[in-house]
Amino acid sequence: MKKELENLSPSKTVAARTIYEALKILKEEGGQLPGREVIDKIRKRIEFTDWEKERYEKTGYVRWESIMHFYTVDCIKAGFLKKNKGIWYLTEDGEKALKLGPVELLETASARYRKWDAERKKEIEDIGKEEITTAEDLTAEEDINNVKLSQLEEQATEGLKEHLTTKTPYEFQDMVAALLRAMGYFTPFIAQKGPDGGIDVIAYQDPLGTKTPRIKVQVKHQPDSAISIDKIKSLIGSLNKDSDVGLFVTSGRFTSDSQRFALNSSVHVKLIDFGDFISLWQQFYLKLTDEEKNMLPLHPIYFLGSNE
Repeated sequence: MKKELENLSPSKTVAARTIYEALKILKEEGGQLPGREVIDKIRKRIEFTDWEKERYEKTGYVRWESIMHFYTVDCIKAGFLKKNKGIWYLTEDGEKALKLGPVELLETASARYRKWDAERKKEIEDIGKEEITTAEDLTAEEDINNVKLSQLEEQATEGLKEHLTTKTPYEFQDMVAALLRAMGYFTPFIAQKGPDGGIDVIAYQDPLGTKTPRIKVQVKHQPDSAISIDKIKSLIGSLNKDSDVGLFVTSGRFTSDSQRFALNSSVHVKLIDFGDFISLWQQFYLKLTDEEKNMLPLHPIYFLGSNE
């Protein structure tokens, strides 16, 4: 591997090492992790040179982090990686790509990106050379902006997670109930302190609870842990097959085994991890009461997006 890396430019050497390590970390963590946590783990596992650790004077970003972020665009277009609200997700193709090693993985991702870019350009061939050149410039600028936006999203996600970590388990449980109400459900049962039989919230579609299915919710406030398959089995065991659906909400994440088990269960069980919870909190934020908003206050900032 060392000899292969020596044949690359300094920037591509950084990209190959960090991208490969990032996908390895995601695999070890069950397939998903906040981007900032991926970066923190890489920082502990790779010894960087002074040049790689330098900060760009204009942006203040660390060189190796910026290089890695830029090449994650290739990995996303290649289908190896997904990002959503600051959370990074390893795909099945990404897990398979780890067998290629750092250099070949990067080259494969870049080749797939070039293929995607060529297909995009082919679609605009009939609009004229000048317009194509402009489109190419815009695409390059868009990729750079996407990298910057990704970094900002990761910083925002880290701030939200830090705030959520300060909550007690019962405060997080109240946030889950508030979110369900904002989504139009009724929550007559919210577990008090003490034994609750594994069910923390019960939600209904109507005030009297006459419509089925009802939702039985289990809430775990474990920001730094992955929910094991046993916890999912416990929730499923409490469900009435004909009238209940299960909802498991965690401030952390789920193991890949837990996700597969829930997906293949004979009863409907929905898993909501930290990233999903934040996305739903953002989506239904305006429907929360002022008191509920203060549990996790948000300030929206809008950036130029993409049509993709």
